[in-house]
Amino acid sequence: MTVNQILSTKGGKVFSVVSDITVFEALRVMGEKNIGAILVIDGGILKGILSERDYARKIILKDKSSKKTPVSEIMESEVITVKPSDDLEYCMGLMSGRRIRHLPVIENDIIIGLVSIGDVVKAIIEVQKETIKHLDSYISR
Repeated sequence: MTVNQILSTKGGKVFSVVSDITVFEALRVMGEKNIGAILVIDGGILKGILSERDYARKIILKDKSSKKTPVSEIMESEVITVKPSDDLEYCMGLMSGRRIRHLPVIENDIIIGLVSIGDVVKAIIEVQKETIKHLDSYISR
């Protein structure tokens, strides 16, 4: 299974903010959209990603104000991306190896989606269920 297949199932809706808004404003958007991470895009260019983990570690634990701190100060600017044609094993390897939970999907320099660790695990489980079903029917013959 590929990243493109995950996106076709979940949809390619991508939420983003600009880097100069406050962390509080970005968290508000994340709360409204019920998402755990949001892309940071300035002028159509991916500049970073902001996650709830960034907020917890870089604002709360450092006793900073989310209403005064710009997203650019705490976002992860080294964003790992994938292509729609990449397979799930590749994504899982990136996520576990780099200890990240979200991968923006880029095609022809355009962001077309975002996959989470939950999306990848769910898809892998579905693939495994199908494999078990086929093996079971083969053995039962």
